Amino acid sequence: MPALHRLTLIALLALLGACSSHAPAPAPVYTPPVVQAPSSPAADDVLFRALGLVGTPYRYGGNMPDSGFDCSGLIGYVYRDAAGISLPRSTRELIAMRVPTIGMNALQSGDLVFFATNGGGQVSHAGIYVGEGRFVHAPSSGGTVRLDSLSNSYWQKSYLNAKRVLLDSHLASTP
Repeated sequence: MPALHRLTLIALLALLGACSSHAPAPAPVYTPPVVQAPSSPAADDVLFRALGLVGTPYRYGGNMPDSGFDCSGLIGYVYRDAAGISLPRSTRELIAMRVPTIGMNALQSGDLVFFATNGGGQVSHAGIYVGEGRFVHAPSSGGTVRLDSLSNSYWQKSYLNAKRVLLDSHLASTP
C-alpha cells in the first residue's frame, strides 16, 4: 500500500476516533412506528429546525448555530427560532416549567425529554423529541448535535420525564 494511502487511512481513523462522544452509539433496532395524533404546524417547525441543526458542534454555554450548543441552548434556540417561544435557559428551569408532564407512551414531536445523566435523580440533560422514539440533543463536550433513540439503554436508564411546551394551538406559559 503506497505511503499516501496509508497516511490517508490513518488520518481518517484518527478523525473518526476524535468524533466519538461519551454516550454509546445506538444499536440498530427495529422499532415499529408509533401512531401519533397529527402534529401542529408549530411542532413541525420545531421538528424540522431541530433536525436541521444535527452536526452542529457542542459548546458548553452555547446557544447559537455559529458558535455551537449545549443541550438547553439548543432547545432555547430551536423554540425561539421555529415557534417564537422564549424558554428558560437551564435544564433545571426547563423541567420546572408549569406545562403538562407527558408519559413516554404519549410523546409527540416537539416535546422536551429530560435525563439524569450524572446519576441520581437530578436533571442534567435534555433534548427535543422528534418522533418514532428519537430525540435531537447536544450530548457532550467534543461531540455534535445528534439524533438518538430513547430505546438505547444509556438513555433508558437515565430518562426522567417529558414536558409538552406546544399546547394545541396556543403557547405554554412559563413560571
